[in-house]
Amino acid sequence: MELVEVKEGKARVLVPKAESIYNAPVFYNPRMALNRDVAVLLLNLLKPGKVLDALAATGIRGLRFALETPAKEVWLNDISEEAYALMRRNVALNFGEEPIVKGERAYLQADKLIVVNRGDANRLMAEKHRYFHFIDLDPFGSPMEFLDTALRAVKRKGILGVTATDAAPLCGAHPKACIRKYLAVPLRGELCHEVGTRILVGVIARYAAKYDLGIEVLLAYYKDHYFRAFIRLRDGAKKGDESLEQLGYVYFDERTGRFDVERGFLPTKPSAYGPVWLGPLKSEELVEEMMKLAEGMELAEKKRALKLLAILREELDVPLFYDTHALGRRLGIQPRKVGEIIERLRELGYNASRTHFSPTAVKTDAPFEEVVRAMAR
Repeated sequence: MELVEVKEGKARVLVPKAESIYNAPVFYNPRMALNRDVAVLLLNLLKPGKVLDALAATGIRGLRFALETPAKEVWLNDISEEAYALMRRNVALNFGEEPIVKGERAYLQADKLIVVNRGDANRLMAEKHRYFHFIDLDPFGSPMEFLDTALRAVKRKGILGVTATDAAPLCGAHPKACIRKYLAVPLRGELCHEVGTRILVGVIARYAAKYDLGIEVLLAYYKDHYFRAFIRLRDGAKKGDESLEQLGYVYFDERTGRFDVERGFLPTKPSAYGPVWLGPLKSEELVEEMMKLAEGMELAEKKRALKLLAILREELDVPLFYDTHALGRRLGIQPRKVGEIIERLRELGYNASRTHFSPTAVKTDAPFEEVVRAMAR
């Protein structure tokens, strides 16, 4: 295959030259550079020792972890023989020497161990029970076929990074697929990206509870075409019970745009969407630290990373939002600008902010009627 060299962050990688990234023999998506930037920032703050990029392809994510974070042991894994060969070349490209190969694993440097492995991700994670401090799942499509083994392979107080790129099921375009894969009913419409994010976190909480584990959401968000969640595991059945108490359902009135949320493992009314995670979607302290760190780091998409983190930092951490354009159409009113609506709600004593889920939306703890009143010119 014909290769071209690209640079991302501090890493250089050879990637296949192809008309489309989806036709390449080894997958590399430059649009996910921001996704990898955010992971690099987070790992610099959490400082995990042993890290796994379970579905590594070219190895770009794992290489950036090795080059740009304090991780001492970084595993790059892929089932493809072509990907394995390319990962080895890319390790050599970045570290200036051919890795020492033992079996199908490559080791490099005295202070940092880089393991290049060819194998099925589920089999590798099953063999490495409670071994990794951080596991990154970034598959093509849904992460669900890897979630169970990842929860068993990560240490009991470790961290999972989970990406889902199957936006159509999670956003309600293919509801049956969402029910099959995520065991939840999605909501189509303006709230779909936040509901999809909360479905993803909610299913992680339910899977973790099977192993007497609770979860802490360090950061969960939607960007471009994917959902992303960083989850710290909390050890103990009690922690699992506490996480399940954060699950619930969304009720949405398509005619008016009013929504309600209800905590509970089962819904009490018909036409419920979920179950979804109704707890926090971020650690405010961590997002603030990531923002400060990003300002002084070399990142692939630094400007976009700073913009995303800035809005996440200011975003009110409550379930769901009101899209002012959609609400205006439903109610037949011409809404004020988003900034003006936020200011009016704050003057009335409510909390309100913009949201990264939609540029035309407001997050607030104000009642529906107050939001409508604040919108009206």
